[in-house]
This record gives sequence, C-alpha cells and structure tokens, in this order.
Amino acid sequence: MKITSMMQTGALALTLLTTHVMAAVSPQEAAQLGTTLTPMGAQKEGNANGSIPAWTGGLKTDAAPVTKGFLGDPYANEKPLLVITQANAEQYKDKLTPGQMAMLKRFPDSYKIPVYPTHRSSSFPQQIYDTVKKSAVATELVNGGNGLANFADNHYYPFPIPKNGVEVYFNHASRYRGGNVKKQTAQAVPQPNGSYTLVQISEETGFPQQMEGVDPGKAANALYFYKNTITGPARLAGTVSLVHETIDQVKDPRQAWVYNAGQRRVRRAPQLAYDGPGSASDGMRTSDNADMFNGAPDRYDWKLLGKKEIYIPYNNYKLQSPSVKYADILKAGHINQDLSRYELHRVWHVEATLKPGQRHIYAKRDLYFDEDTWALVEIDHYDGRGELWRVAEGYLVNDYAHGVASYALQTVVDLVAGRYVASGMYNESAQGPSYGELSKMADYTPSALRNAGIR
Repeated sequence: MKITSMMQTGALALTLLTTHVMAAVSPQEAAQLGTTLTPMGAQKEGNANGSIPAWTGGLKTDAAPVTKGFLGDPYANEKPLLVITQANAEQYKDKLTPGQMAMLKRFPDSYKIPVYPTHRSSSFPQQIYDTVKKSAVATELVNGGNGLANFADNHYYPFPIPKNGVEVYFNHASRYRGGNVKKQTAQAVPQPNGSYTLVQISEETGFPQQMEGVDPGKAANALYFYKNTITGPARLAGTVSLVHETIDQVKDPRQAWVYNAGQRRVRRAPQLAYDGPGSASDGMRTSDNADMFNGAPDRYDWKLLGKKEIYIPYNNYKLQSPSVKYADILKAGHINQDLSRYELHRVWHVEATLKPGQRHIYAKRDLYFDEDTWALVEIDHYDGRGELWRVAEGYLVNDYAHGVASYALQTVVDLVAGRYVASGMYNESAQGPSYGELSKMADYTPSALRNAGIR
C-alpha cells in the first residue's frame, strides 16, 4: 500500500510538472512584453558595459534605400572594432562558440571573425507584436512537446517567454517571414580547391492563413507550404520539390513530393526530412539543416541552457548586396569572411541531444538563437562519437523595409572534409525576395508539380 501510495504521489507530481512545463505564461508574465521586455520577448536593456545597447525600436522602414528588393546598408561606413583570428582567438573564446573556435583552428590562414559595433536593428510590424502577446498567454505545448495547441489563430512566435528548449525552437520554426514569399536563390558546394557549380533555385513559400483555397480543417496543423524548382544547371533543371510542413509532425507527419524532370513523374519523398540528404548538396548537409534547422523536434531531447553573449553574424547587408558576386563570396573551405559582419548579441543557448533508440547522423546539436529575432545563427553538430563535425552559420539580415529577419545566406561547414555548402544566396538574382505574394493552395499540390517542372 505504501508503494502504491508513493507511486500515485510520484505520478501526480510528474503530471503537475508536465502541466507546468507545457502551460502558457500568465497574463502577469505576458505584461512584460513591450515594457521590461521587448515586444518579442528579448531583454530590453543593454548589458553592463554598454557593448550591447538597449533595444529602442530597431531600424525604421526607410533606414536605407531599397533597390529591386535589395537592401541598402545602414551601417556601410562602419569599420570593424576588432578582427578575431587563430592568433588571438584565446583572448575572445568566452564570446565564441566551440564551432567558431574550431573554424579558426581548421582554417588558421583564412577564417576570421570581423567584429563591428552592435546594433539592435530588428523591427517587426505592429501586427506581429500584437500576435506575440496573444500567443504568449494562449499557446501550449502538446503531444510530448511535438505540437502546439491554441496556435492556429496566432501562428507566430508561440513562446516569447520560453520555459524550455523546444519552446525556443518553435519560435524559430514559426517566425514571421513577411507573408507569402518568392525568391530566386543559388546554392553551391565548393570543392577543396574552391571550384564550384551553381545550383539555381526558384523558391516559393505560402502560409495557410494568407492563401486561397485552403481547407480550414487541414490548416489547423499546417505551418507553411514550400516549393522549390531547380532552374540550373541543365542536368538538374526542372526538378521540383514540394513540402507541406505541419506543426505537430508526430501526429501529422510532413508530406513531401519530388517531380523528376527526366522521368516526368511525381513521387512521394519521405527522405526530405531529418537526416535525409539535402537537395543538391553533395552530402554536405541534411534535409533538416535547411533554414538552419527545420522539421519535427521529436528525435531530440531539448535542454535550455540559458542566455549568453557571443559574436554572431548580424546585419550582413554586404553579403546580400547585388554589387557582390557569388565568386566574391565563395572561396575554398568557407565563404569570404572579409564580406561578413559579426556583432556581440545575447543568444538563447539550447542543447539538442539524440534520444535513446532514435537515429540521426547528428548525435547532438548546440543551437544559438538571437534573442531579438528568434532566428538561429550558429549551430555546432556532433557525431556519434561526440566529436564536433559540422558548423552552421546563418548570416542574419534585418529587413527593415518589411519587418523580417532573414538570411543573406547560410553555410554548413564540414570540419573533417574541409568543404561546405552555401545556400540561400540571391546577389545575382534579378531582384531580391518578394514578400506578400498572392498565393493559392492549388499551386502547392502534387498535381501542380509537373507544370512547375516543365523545361
């Protein structure tokens, strides 16, 4: 009887703990948003020595001229405060990730981190700020942390005051992307000698609450719909991938299809998830490396380690400038770091460890999320032996014209192979990303793929 009583007491305690972890924040906590915290949930004040300033609203929509979707650089006249190299890395290691330290060691003669003055430039539309406040008191984790309840009406940033690691991840996964968006991007996997072939991609993303013809029943668990069409080189042109991204992917798994132009057939593509090979990446990234990390969180245990101050890629307007060519960016081993910009910012540090019995080529990931935007900016990937294997960096750009935190490009560097994949570049496109596009569900169906892939 004592044992039974103890078991019942333990079960009740576990239930209460689970309820506490899964619950939305109280109205009193949410009242901090826009007062002591920024509307997005970041610390409003700067740090003790002033190297991180207070957030005062971010950049205005007219911060610099915008030409054909390409953002002007509001900080073009600034010079680096310091440049971190392998020679002086030890002096700054408390502000660097293990991955950044490993990059400096792996490429001692070329990899560097130019550090500029910190600007808390992020700004979002007022509608997003209002949504964040509603999400904070309404949205809850369900299904063991794999799904979200009371989220469909709000649809952005469910946990601006996070209590655990998976909540931080969901803020990244559900972040505001400017509505339906179309863009022309390029991807490359340079060889050790620096040579590469560009893969050119037409990308489209649609969000269910902003699309025509979406079944309301299916939209409740839909996060977004994504389609990419490879337009070059000729041997790959016409291949189309389609993804229906769900919120709870354990309850309702991601659906994916590929149209193969050579075979003229549409096939289901379950490999477009987890550690399936990334499209046209020569094995240098997994499917869930796209967007830094995407998809279901169910294979990992997520531990929130807290906040820290580190140097992260930030305000990288030069790396998205049409005056910079892909050949200027793509070099042997890693991108041209002379074109990059890093700033000191506070980040949420989350550790994702593979659950017992689950399979993935990455046994652990250390993830760093910018506190002002919730965008992932640094990830260290560890193999099954516990060795640091790959380092991902997202070169963040704050699009002041549209209130969107995006990437000039993303990289995943393989420390063993000495190679990398760079994706999401658009410098040489006819125009930058186009936001607020009209979109309908009929464009994101398997039957639409054949038309999209006609050469």
